[in-house]
Amino acid sequence: MDFRTVPGIALVAVTLLCGDTLSAAAPTAANTAAQPATTAPATTPAATTAPAAATSAAAQAKTPSVAGSVAGSKDATSGKDAAPRSPANANDAVVAKLKALRPDLPIEGAQSAPIPGMVEIELTGGSTLYATADGKYLIAGDLYEMTDKLVNIAEQARNEKREALIAAVSLNDMAVFPAQGHRKAVITVFTDVDCGYCRKLHLQVPAMNKMGVEVRYLAYPRSGVGTPSYDKLVTAWCSANRQDAITRMKRGEELPPKTCDNPVAHEYELGQMAGVTGTPAIVLEDGRMLPGYLSADELGHLLGII
Repeated sequence: MDFRTVPGIALVAVTLLCGDTLSAAAPTAANTAAQPATTAPATTPAATTAPAAATSAAAQAKTPSVAGSVAGSKDATSGKDAAPRSPANANDAVVAKLKALRPDLPIEGAQSAPIPGMVEIELTGGSTLYATADGKYLIAGDLYEMTDKLVNIAEQARNEKREALIAAVSLNDMAVFPAQGHRKAVITVFTDVDCGYCRKLHLQVPAMNKMGVEVRYLAYPRSGVGTPSYDKLVTAWCSANRQDAITRMKRGEELPPKTCDNPVAHEYELGQMAGVTGTPAIVLEDGRMLPGYLSADELGHLLGII
């Protein structure tokens, strides 16, 4: 299973990290609906209920809880309580186990989750996994807090990360189309000169500038580094007038190839870290990302400036 493509609100349960391999994900709600109904199990006779309950109680007495395995356990030799495992050590242990099972997962880090006894594991690209602190169970998907509304805690963390990533980029490494008059908002757009909807969005830039929105472009060649689209973006970023070069390229014009010390490859990598999967990808000042095309009016209403 590719954890880098996780559906929005649907949580996909992946169980038994304690096995040799990661088992298949449990079906999502959409898939479950198509499954035939499972026959209810037969009722247990009353005569066998008490022994079963006693067996279950004995099993529970021998099996430590998730919280117990984190808080501490008995030392095998002395019989005394072992030193409690710190949250940081528990997080590291879970990450080590997951890396052993799935070395291909691009794990960036782990921390204690908002749910007690759970570890939050961040993957490159913005996907999040949640594991029990004993390293036995894993959940792939976003975590929502239920207050008076649903709050996507995982997306809030992604927003903060995107905001920090973009704040670290120099304006000199962007193609900036400034607002006219008083600047009311800033959007940062991961763009590709060969993308049809990027070209359509670029036609809206003058209207966005007129309403007080500054548009900052970051290069994101969808086909990857070293491709013709990448070379075109390098040409645009190496041009004396970056804005004019981008505008002409998005009109379909061919410009003489140029090269220089440029940030195109770095910005492509930055986009992947920010969770960009297509272009245009609009990032607001608070880190929220709006994938796809928006007209100037739609953007203005969303930003609350018209």
